[in-house]
Amino acid sequence: MHAATLRFSYPSADRAAVVAESVAREAGDIEGDRTEAAVNRDGAALTVSVSAADLVALRAGTNTWTSLVETAESAASVADGSDA
Repeated sequence: MHAATLRFSYPSADRAAVVAESVAREAGDIEGDRTEAAVNRDGAALTVSVSAADLVALRAGTNTWTSLVETAESAASVADGSDA
């Protein structure tokens, strides 16, 4: 088994909570036979732990989760007007 931990920091715990809630919904839905993911938040920090059966699956999983977090960050910025 291979693993990677993605860590993201935010200016506030509220922003981290919005992003975490958005991406955590996907944790059970997009996992396949070869990857698993867990989303955790601690204050203004978000951690996504990805584990996979092989390195190709790990790379795909980290790419997927990085994109999901980036999309959630963009949506949160637009929603609160900080990225207008």
